[in-house]
Amino acid sequence: MQNKNVYLPVLHPFTKHYLLFLRYLPDTPMKQNQFGIWEPKLNVQNVLPLNELDILFTPLVAFDKKGNRLGMGGGFYDRTLQNWQDKSFIPVGLAYQCQQVENLPTEHWDVPLFDILVD
Repeated sequence: MQNKNVYLPVLHPFTKHYLLFLRYLPDTPMKQNQFGIWEPKLNVQNVLPLNELDILFTPLVAFDKKGNRLGMGGGFYDRTLQNWQDKSFIPVGLAYQCQQVENLPTEHWDVPLFDILVD
């Protein structure tokens, strides 16, 4: 991986609807969270502050040409991406072309992505 580190999202154990990012290695112990999503077992030694990430890949259900994304409705990534310009990372969506729509309705808390990688 050319000396790159990978960090995966973990549901914050004390602050509802927020994410932590933990370092991932092939032997990292994983567990299913309350939504059935596999995540690293919480180890505070492996938590990385958001301002130390370079790129934050975000999942999405749909997106438009303006970079707006539709998630699953929990607001986890909207909260994580708040004021991303003040941090050091770039938010990038991961999508299939079939997920693109003309326009998405947005709310004041929605955060457009810097870029979206499409198959």
